[in-house]
Amino acid sequence: MLSDALESLANLAAAFLTLASLAVAARPADEDHAYGHSKAEYFSSAAEGLFILAAAAGIGWAAVDRLFHPQELRGVTAGLAVSAFASLVNLAVARVLIRVARSRRSPALEADSRHLMTDVWTSGATLVAVALAAFSGWKWMDPVFGLLLAMHIIVTGIRLVHQSALGLMDTALPENDLAAIRKVLSMLSAEGLQYHALRTRRAGTRCFMSLHLLVPGSWSVTKAHDRAEALELELREAVAQLNVLTHIEPLGDPVSMKDATLDREPSHPPPPPVP
Repeated sequence: MLSDALESLANLAAAFLTLASLAVAARPADEDHAYGHSKAEYFSSAAEGLFILAAAAGIGWAAVDRLFHPQELRGVTAGLAVSAFASLVNLAVARVLIRVARSRRSPALEADSRHLMTDVWTSGATLVAVALAAFSGWKWMDPVFGLLLAMHIIVTGIRLVHQSALGLMDTALPENDLAAIRKVLSMLSAEGLQYHALRTRRAGTRCFMSLHLLVPGSWSVTKAHDRAEALELELREAVAQLNVLTHIEPLGDPVSMKDATLDREPSHPPPPPVP
């Protein structure tokens, strides 16, 4: 029961932090944050993971102490009733949060929903552990279940911190989004066009990508621009909340291939423009 209470307190603190991070992430872009504030969600997600780890440490400490100093369980019936009701409420809220997090692509809401689901599992295991310990008379069962719950919560906390770190490190978009992007880009070859230097990243609810579009050198600037605009529209329709940046280069020019990788290959200074 103490494990369940500590986990619920951690969840309450994390919920307030999630609310604050979402308020910051919703702010529009400004001069100091040209790409918006959506990465604020990762700080909330990481902090939530740390809250979970702190709660797991408290649970483990209490379980070890109770393992060496067994105590009789008191008020079992009332405790089980409260825990059962709390787990049902958490389950309902977690399911709603999971649905909204997926539709909004929000790491902060996803972290909060996973935290709540962890609380549901904690409450369920608590009900079983307390009932078995109370009615069987095996005092050791209560702290043993507490230790098992602590280990389960630690795994969840580590996963949340890891995912937040990936977001802050500008990890590429998920494979399903990359597959949708590549499907659109595969149509370019039928027009005799090419692309390279495809780069993607996710920042909270927003997705970003850039690529170099190689078009015939005989095309006018207007024609190349119009094709790039059409391509960006197709990509935005394929991936929700996608910000696309295209760089147009001429086919057949060796210089166009020098920036196919992240760091552009060194080259000699370009010749002066023809007057």
